[in-house]
Amino acid sequence: MAFVITSPCEQEKAGECVEVCPVDCIEEGKDMFYIDPDICIDCGACEAVCPVEAIYMEDEVPDEENEYIALNRKFFEED
Repeated sequence: MAFVITSPCEQEKAGECVEVCPVDCIEEGKDMFYIDPDICIDCGACEAVCPVEAIYMEDEVPDEENEYIALNRKFFEED
């Protein structure tokens, strides 16, 4: 299980999450950041510093944000 970045990050891209990630699993996309589920170690550092509260554990993503789980995985499949 990994963390997932959701809609509040779109167009915001504050970047604090990238700075604190100990394994460099967060990459910048066109409109938002994405977390590589294969590299994420579930430490929670990114979630704690996100100024727009866009980051959730995959199994805690709100129902209205569920599409971001698939968008996140797809971002790294295309990489």
